[in-house]
Amino acid sequence: MRRRDFNISLLLAGTAMRRLRAEEQTKQRRIAIVTGLGKPENISEAGSAFWRAFFVELRKLGHFEGGDLVVQRYSAEGHPGRYLDLAREVVSLSPDIIFVTGNQLARAFRPLSVIPIVATMGDPLTTGMVESLARPGGSLTGVSADAGIEIWGKRLQLFKEAVPWMNKFAYVGVQLERIGATRYAIESAAKRLGLSVISLSVEEPSTEEYRRLSGALAEETPDAVVVTEGFGAGIVQLPAKQRLPAMYPSRFYTDLGGLMSYGSDVTETARQIANDMHQILGGVRPGDIPIYQATKFELVINLKTAGALGLTLPQPLLALADEVIE
Repeated sequence: MRRRDFNISLLLAGTAMRRLRAEEQTKQRRIAIVTGLGKPENISEAGSAFWRAFFVELRKLGHFEGGDLVVQRYSAEGHPGRYLDLAREVVSLSPDIIFVTGNQLARAFRPLSVIPIVATMGDPLTTGMVESLARPGGSLTGVSADAGIEIWGKRLQLFKEAVPWMNKFAYVGVQLERIGATRYAIESAAKRLGLSVISLSVEEPSTEEYRRLSGALAEETPDAVVVTEGFGAGIVQLPAKQRLPAMYPSRFYTDLGGLMSYGSDVTETARQIANDMHQILGGVRPGDIPIYQATKFELVINLKTAGALGLTLPQPLLALADEVIE
């Protein structure tokens, strides 16, 4: 081969290699995001503070929709009965990563798939989601949105300070029989505080179930309500109509008019979820990524709602709040 032809061959080979590397770098990966509540179209940077922080952090890490990512959005829209069918549908499409919100959704997906799953969870160790926080193993990793199920004790303590005359409260949740660890934590904390407690469960956050829950609250006559995860905006209106103070697990509810919330900082959780996905996209196995435990928590009080209830909150409690909505 003549020298000129050899040089041309080298040039062509180099060009082909560069093109191949560029194609590899821009290869799109598919992530499926599955939520239990809301509309799929709300899963965007223009949505809630959680989604805004999530997509911004992904972009900082070099991943963005329309670039190296294809984002597929799904929601059960408040119907837990759809979880299993939704899991089957998503898994059948073989995305590269599945991100789910909540323990019950994660439980629906995990037996069906070896696809990496990243999840937001409540105390995954106590609830049996993983056997180790440091090395969860298998296809699941994610963020524990609380520092342990004992967070319910802290919520009740703060709630008692806000409503000192509370002797009996109702805690309400979606399919409570499936979250026995949470129920035990709430009932144990209530006992330590000398409070009487009743549990009221709904099958799903629907208009019909809210109506049934409203009737049960009127019949049981609690002094206040404690809400667990799994509800949409309707759960804020229900206790308000019965003029009952209510404590919620996240600021999602206080932003909508709920009285009080104590829970993890959603932006911290969102950024960590994005970081987990970045690691998996880089080739790390999900079972080797430690479950991250939230470290930032916020007490949010809606003073406008307190006024509507005729409730005067103690100044020391207001001073503790990370945010007071007026």
